[in-house]
Amino acid sequence: MVTDPSGKRRDKVSDTEKLTINLGYVDLGRIDLLVQEGFYSNRSDFIRTAIRNQLSTEGEAVRQSVVRQTLELGLRDYDRAELEAVKAAGEKLQIKVVGLVRIASDVTPELALATIASITVLGALQAGRDVKSALADRIL
Repeated sequence: MVTDPSGKRRDKVSDTEKLTINLGYVDLGRIDLLVQEGFYSNRSDFIRTAIRNQLSTEGEAVRQSVVRQTLELGLRDYDRAELEAVKAAGEKLQIKVVGLVRIASDVTPELALATIASITVLGALQAGRDVKSALADRIL
């Protein structure tokens, strides 16, 4: 928990996800050698760079998949006002995102259930435990 300028406590939201990978000793040693030689500041720097380079190489395939699957790419926030508008219109959302979906802390489980038909997130979903629990069978 962190405190905002008004003194209210709120959940700290990270803009990254932690990954755990297993590497062979030889690959790990090669990474450590590159770090020791100053090519990278640490193992994480090497791994982030390698991932970005591979994603860049596969960029066109990712773009085609996003278009084919009608996915949004990047960060998508849903707040109470937006979901209330969806509810008032009698609609339900089919959320499909590559990146990060954040459902605001002021969204109740009841509102989420009334407005979200399904959620597909290739990346991460950030929402309160109660909202995630309510939507568990709709998260694909």
